[in-house]
Amino acid sequence: MHALLHIPLIAVLAAPALAGDAQSAITTFNAWCFKAGQTQSDARSNMQAEGAPFALTFWDDSLAPRPADAPKGIERRCELVFDGDHTAAALDALHVQMAKPPVFGTPIPLPDTHRATADTTFIQGRELLRGRVAVVHIGTRTDAASTQTFMAVDRLYPGLGLPQERP
Repeated sequence: MHALLHIPLIAVLAAPALAGDAQSAITTFNAWCFKAGQTQSDARSNMQAEGAPFALTFWDDSLAPRPADAPKGIERRCELVFDGDHTAAALDALHVQMAKPPVFGTPIPLPDTHRATADTTFIQGRELLRGRVAVVHIGTRTDAASTQTFMAVDRLYPGLGLPQERP
């Protein structure tokens, strides 16, 4: 008997859906999280976040007040979290996205506002135009019940995180 026949039908049907959910989240992150000028409401609408296969955290303090518990130094955050460990696919897609015109800044040392965690797959500071810095971070968060992939891009306040010039 063929090995596939021993797999419950629900597992066979669910596998492509899970891959599609991850791909949808990755595509949505790359399509919308690098676009400035969005309010939280705009971002939720643009990303079709209601009922989506991902959780969205978004704010832009240049357009509306940020949450009271927002980390220090971050003016704008866009983060998607979705089920499973899809960090390899997320990283591949991110590299393609950041190389598309207009290229998303140039790599710089990681600012003091951010650090790699135990489950970080990728984290990088990027110098943007007009003295701005962003940090892009991909990794997983695991608890006893599940593993989730996160993709985040944080824009820092003007002048924060730039490499210090040496005399």
